[in-house]
Formats: sequence, C-alpha cells, structure tokens
Amino acid sequence: MRGTAKTIICAFALGAVAFVSASVRPALSADTLTVKAAVIRVDVEKPLPISRLDLPPDDLGFVGGKLATADNQTTGRFTGQEFETVDLAVGPDQAVAEVQRLVGEGVYYIVMAAEAETLLAVADAVGDSAVVVNAQAMDDRLRNDSCRSNILHVAPSRAMLTDALAQFLMWKKWREWALIHGSHPEDLLLADAYRRAAKKFGAKIVEERVFEDTGGARRTDSGHVLVQKQMPVFTQRMDDYDVLVAADEADVFAAYLPYQTWDPRPVAGSAGLRPTTFHPAHEAWGATQFQRRFEKESNRYARPLDYQVWLALRVLGEVVTRTNSYDPGTMKDYLLGPNFELAAFKGVKVTFRPWNGQLRQPVLLVGDKVLVSVSPQKEYLHKVSRLDTLGFDEPESTCVR
Repeated sequence: MRGTAKTIICAFALGAVAFVSASVRPALSADTLTVKAAVIRVDVEKPLPISRLDLPPDDLGFVGGKLATADNQTTGRFTGQEFETVDLAVGPDQAVAEVQRLVGEGVYYIVMAAEAETLLAVADAVGDSAVVVNAQAMDDRLRNDSCRSNILHVAPSRAMLTDALAQFLMWKKWREWALIHGSHPEDLLLADAYRRAAKKFGAKIVEERVFEDTGGARRTDSGHVLVQKQMPVFTQRMDDYDVLVAADEADVFAAYLPYQTWDPRPVAGSAGLRPTTFHPAHEAWGATQFQRRFEKESNRYARPLDYQVWLALRVLGEVVTRTNSYDPGTMKDYLLGPNFELAAFKGVKVTFRPWNGQLRQPVLLVGDKVLVSVSPQKEYLHKVSRLDTLGFDEPESTCVR
C-alpha cells in the first residue's frame, strides 16, 4: 500500500512538472528576441592610489555586468529573450570607433564606464541609434547644461552624493563644516558640490583650505610619512567646526586625515564617513545574496562601479521584459515613463528622472567596515519622491532633452 501511495505521489509530482513545463513552452517556443549589450570601460592612466587595497582589479565593472546578464537570461528564458553582453576595455582614443562598430553589429544598449568627455563623444557619435548608459561619470554638468537625450545615468552625480552626506550631517546637528579640497579639477568640482549642499541644507562652511598636490611618490615610505606628518600642522588653527569635510577625488590626501587632525573632530567626504552607491558591508534588503554571488564569481568584494554596471544591465533586462522590444526609442520612452521601476538592493524601487535621465536611488553612507546610514534621511520630504531631495531637482535643472 505504501509503495502504491509513493507511486501515486511520484506520478502526481511528475505530472505537475510536466504541466509547469507545458505552461512555459509557448514563451520558449516563440521567436526569440536577441538583446545585445556592451560594457565599454575606458581606461585612462592615473597615479597609483594611496592604499594598495584600492588598486583597481583587471575585471572592474565586468563582473557586475556578467551577473546582471545571468539575471536577465534567467527571466529571458521564460519571456522569449536572449541576452548577450560584450565587454571591452579601451583607451579614450578608441572608444568612439569601437562603439560605432558595435552599433553597426546590432548592439543598441551601450554601458559606458568613462569620464565625461569620452561619454559625450560617444553619445554624440551614436545619436538616436543606441541608448548610452553612464555607469561612472559623476559630473553635474552631464545632468544639466551638457546633458544628452540619449544618455541615461545610473552613476550618481556629485550633487547626489554630497546632498546625501549633508542631510546626515544636518540630522546629526553638525552644522559647521571645515572644507579641505584638493587642487585637481575633479577636486574643485567636488568642492563646488559640497558648497552647494551646504547652502541647500543650511550648513555653514566656516573655513576652506586647499591641499596642493606637489607630486612625488605617494606609495613610498617617505611619501606616506611626509603627507601624514603634514596633517596635524595643516589643520591647525582652523575656525571652530563640527566636522571636517574632505573633497579629494584625486586621492591625494584625504585618507591621511582621520586621526591626524589637530582638533579632535570627525572626518567625512572623501575619507571617514563616505557617500557611495555600494559597499562590501552592505547586507540590507537582500544585498547579501548579491555580495555572495559576486564574491563567488570574482573572488573579491564588489566595488561601486561593479554595482553600477550591474544596475545598468538590469535596467536593460527590465525594459526588454516589459516592452518585448529592443528598439532604442521604445526603450528610452519606457525607462523615462511612469511605469518603469526596478529593485536594486536599496529598500525602495529605483526610477529615472525624466528631466535629465538620472536614476533616482538611495545613497549609502559608510565607514571602513560598516554601513552607517542611508540617505535620503527620513526628515527630508518631497512632493514627488524623497529621492529627489538628492541632486538637482526638476526646478533646478538646466537640462534640455
């Protein structure tokens, strides 16, 4: 009798599997839509980072893309789409030609990990024949006067990052800031973003200082000791402040500030408490499973660019699944419309701002080993989305798309 019962149960289970398999066959047997994407990482020569822990891996960005393509393919098996992704690391002089070649081969979704000028050159070259997704450049001008109608931004702007930190500092009632910024162009842009954030949220920058990069061997013992010994004297006799904010995108001095300032004050910005899109310590809202998959695939921790490339390709998967189209115009219209949303391990669905193509997303505030907070802070409200308290809101935007 037991054997008969087991036979019936097994038969029922096999029948259920057969029923499920039959139910998905129509989608699989339909004409498959092949979706080709590319991740183009434009490598430029830069000085070595201060810490060897920050040396960029050879596969930076590409692993995130591989995971996203696998995620898209899982859904595509049931919806009749096949996802393929090409990875290329090129120099700035090669980027436009490579992208034009790929578009000619039917690749209409281009994820760019590049600096602003290269990104704009690529977007202008391909025009309406492709959707270009910015996964790296943070320049605010790309979302304002230099915006392009065919660029979507999954990378946050500097304004989003600085606003995220400013909200937290104001919540902590650390209203008086000392701002130290570097001498490189990107440092000056970041300093401008912090000035804007301070004005926006009511902080006061009581003093500013510039740390001039005089070159030298930053990674040698003598270079390390020299800069580190400078910090107490460099920060001496500053007007009284609550928090020291560092603007050091060029990675010259900020890492030496914590524990070396003349006055006992917290450090934030480019060192200490930092705003970012992703961090190895982030485990909330299902991020642990992404972290584990990433580490299994790459044998390293995920970095912000890895996450941003993953997010850019998951955007592709979502729009193709919803529209069953790989036409650039159709994709862009849907992504900028009211129906697009995507889960991104951030606790809320992310969407695009239609006025400048920027992805709305929460910003993580992290220390070295822990997630400290997530902005927008709950005290900051908005009539459309609290995420629009980060970065340039629609009334502030100068983008004409």
